[in-house]
Formats: sequence, structure tokens, C-alpha cells
Amino acid sequence: MSNVSQHLLSGALSGFASTIILQPFDLLKTRIQQPDHLNKLKHSPLSPQSTLIFRTAREIVQSNGVLGLWRGTTASLLRNVPGVALYFTGLNQFRAFLATSPYFAPLRAPSASSYSSSTLPKLTAQGNLLAGAVTRVAVGIVLNPFSVLKARYESSYYSYNSLPQAFLGILRSGPSEIFRGAIASSLRDAPYAGIFVVFYEHIKGTLSNAVSTSNTTVAAIPISTSTAVNSLSAASAGALATYATQPFDVLKTKMQVRSETKYRGLLSTVAAVWRQRGLPGFFDGATLRMSRKIFSSAIGWAVYEGVLIVIRSS
Repeated sequence: MSNVSQHLLSGALSGFASTIILQPFDLLKTRIQQPDHLNKLKHSPLSPQSTLIFRTAREIVQSNGVLGLWRGTTASLLRNVPGVALYFTGLNQFRAFLATSPYFAPLRAPSASSYSSSTLPKLTAQGNLLAGAVTRVAVGIVLNPFSVLKARYESSYYSYNSLPQAFLGILRSGPSEIFRGAIASSLRDAPYAGIFVVFYEHIKGTLSNAVSTSNTTVAAIPISTSTAVNSLSAASAGALATYATQPFDVLKTKMQVRSETKYRGLLSTVAAVWRQRGLPGFFDGATLRMSRKIFSSAIGWAVYEGVLIVIRSS
């Protein structure tokens, strides 16, 4: 199996696993972010969103049963399986390219005896930031039509009977609908991916060094240790990057789900959210997105790097 095929397969499995397990988090986040007001619930930046989350979940279960929490799973799979596969593959290829530059290559290459839980190219923090941001934005723009489809299928504002009907409806609306929210998505994805990769590699390197103090050879390290290191590193990086980019996620959802004129442009959407909800409005759904990103990062990166290690060691 070629190097590219390995990364595509690992990324696809990663996207599939995280989507199936965590779809309810995405559904609830979309439902909470879509209205102008939080259903008359008092809310402040310091109050938890747990009341709204559980109330929304209860309403969905009462109307559609427990499986209603997985509404839009097929649309999410159409977006996330190829999206994660392309992102991981593109990230690896771009990192390998940047590693050839003395500016982005690490000053000190890891020694042969040092422990590493990763099979990926090593870069400086600047290189990781650039690689994560550029790759994520490129994949996001290519797959934006599926992001719109996913958001609208999860929303209660649209009653699609089938995915083909929904997708054809979006296509007929023209480029303005196909790439709706693409700028907000890019403003969210570029810093998120850049920050994530920087912190992921830094935390993973720190944990790897800690593990190496009690292990003398790379061969002696079990795959379970690598999985634990990758999962913890990804979860920590995901939490930091998610909170820093939450406002752009709110803007993206509003622009992709709402059809009013005030949500047609990025600046007008910012103004609308500010008028209606103030600063707390830019953090609607933060609890759910944080929870989902922590778990999806831990699952996704552990599966991705774990599959690569298994393939290359077999």
C-alpha cells in the first residue's frame, strides 16, 4: 500500500469512527446555535448551558426517539469521511514538503533511540501552524457544499425527505448557497487547525519525552502507550483550539442555516448576533462543541496514527 493510500485509509477510518460516535453533539450544537434567542432561557457568559442542552435533547427524543439524536449522520459522513481523509493526507504531504525547508525543519532531529508516538514529519511551531491552517482551509473550501448540507440536515428549520433532494436543492440555488458560510468557516478553521497542530505536537513531544525516561528502546513501547499519548495530546489541543475559535463557529452556523438578509454576509451576521445576544451569543453551543472536539480529537488522532503504526509495523 502506497504512503498516500495509508493516510487516506487511516483518515477515512478516523472520520467514520468519530462521526458515528459523536453525531448527537453536532446535532445539538446546530439546534442551539440556529435561533436568535435561546428559547427565552436566561443566559449569561457565566451560566452553564446544561439546562438548554438537556431540554433540547429531551425535545428531540420525545419527537423522534433516541435515534433522532443521530439525524444527519449520513450527511455528516459524506462531509467528514472524505474530509478527514483528505485533511490528514494533505497535512502529511504538506508537512513533508515544509520539512525540506531549513526554516520549518526542527533545529534538532530526534535521535534514533528517542521515543516518539508519531509517524509524521517533524516541523517547527511555525511549520505546524502553517501546515494545519493551509490544509484545513483548502479541504474546507472544497467540501463546503457538504458542510451546508450537513448543517441544514441537522437544523429543525428544514424538512428534507432525502439527502439527494436536499443536495439538489442547494445546488439549484447557485454558488452563493453552495459556498454559504465559507469565509466564516475559513476564519474558524485556519486558526483552529494551526493552533491545534502546534499544541498537539508540543504536548505529544512532552509526553513522549516523559515516557522515554522509563523506556530504553522504541521497540519496547506498546501501541497502547502510543494511543494514550496521542489521545491525551489531541484532546488537550482540541480543547484549547476550540474555545479560541468558537465565535466563528457560531457565525458559520448562522450563515448556513438562516435565510434572512441579515445573515447573508459575515459582517452583517456579526452585527446581528451582537444586537440580539451580545458577547454570550458568540459562545452559544460552546459546551457541546468543546465536548465534541475533545472526544473527536482524541478518537480521530488516536485512530489515525494507530492505524498508520499498525500498517507500517505489519
